[in-house]
Amino acid sequence: MSSLRYPPRGIVSISRRQFIQYGTLAAGSSLIAACATNQQTAQSESPTASASASPSGSGELTKVSYGTNWYAQAEHGGFYQAIATGIYREYGLEVSIKMGGPQVNGTQLLLGGAIDFFMGYGSDAIKAVEEGIPKITVASIFQKDPQILIAHPNTGVDSLEDLKGKPIFISGAANVTYWPFLQAKYGFTDDQKRPYNFNPGPFLADQNSAQQGYLSSEPLSIKQEGGFDPVVFLLADYGYDPYSTTIECKRELVEQNPDLVQRFVDASIKGWYSYLDDDPTPGNELIKKDNPEMTDEQLAYGIEKMKEYGIATSGDAETQGIGAMTDARWKSFFDTMSSQGVFKSDTDYTKAYTLQFVNKGIDAYRA
Repeated sequence: MSSLRYPPRGIVSISRRQFIQYGTLAAGSSLIAACATNQQTAQSESPTASASASPSGSGELTKVSYGTNWYAQAEHGGFYQAIATGIYREYGLEVSIKMGGPQVNGTQLLLGGAIDFFMGYGSDAIKAVEEGIPKITVASIFQKDPQILIAHPNTGVDSLEDLKGKPIFISGAANVTYWPFLQAKYGFTDDQKRPYNFNPGPFLADQNSAQQGYLSSEPLSIKQEGGFDPVVFLLADYGYDPYSTTIECKRELVEQNPDLVQRFVDASIKGWYSYLDDDPTPGNELIKKDNPEMTDEQLAYGIEKMKEYGIATSGDAETQGIGAMTDARWKSFFDTMSSQGVFKSDTDYTKAYTLQFVNKGIDAYRA
């Protein structure tokens, strides 16, 4: 099992998706202080970037912190790229990235003021509305959630529908994210579920089984450990459509300093175009600095899969640019999940996001 995405065997207490989506939302000051102290950070270091070029109209840099949802990896590359190439500095920002991990709760850090922005997820944003948590999504870097199901090749499983009735290893978090969707659309049943402990061993031992994974990670580890290329089903291509790898902040920041929010969003999006379209080496070097276990092979694989599946650049991003969001997409996801009881039907999901900082068109970000 790869150690790049998860802690070593035996110490995994919660999954990456559980951490992102369903960690405790109460902000305990002592935990916030401890997490803030222990997090590794990557900071703006470009000696060639000119602060005078800042759209903020000032030569002074505003210090901003962004908390990620896991250890540094290709899925965070655009943010690191914006630091490494001086893009943030061009927007008048001195950005530090505070790396996440299994014991780090981003919502706590955000509400406690330890970070200014957090890498969130559409489902958690709506749950936050139900809990009265005053945070809001201002951009979505990923148009497709990289959540996948993996099956063995040459077993007659050629489509997602073919997994009906087969044992599937899933985490506990799946029960309140994609599993209700699979039940509603494809008729999956609870007796198919097997506990997934982020160890591919049980899947490798049973050719009739499937397991969950992340597009840019598990297929590579399965190939390395099992010696074969698994069949991969990206749930986003089958109608599971939450926004992912979002940019969240406290609602009061949007109300009190929208210029800062806009600059961070714009610069981050430009960082992502640079990472995907240009040479990603600057960002990758910072990623490996924060996460020494990350390999060049894993980074290259992650970038390859993000491009192949249009994780950041498909859908509305094709015309409106990376970061794009729409009312229709939020409604579609809410309607699907509330119909399965994941969200309360009377929740005002529109409070989970704002469109005021995105949807400018590709040319605005590539110029």
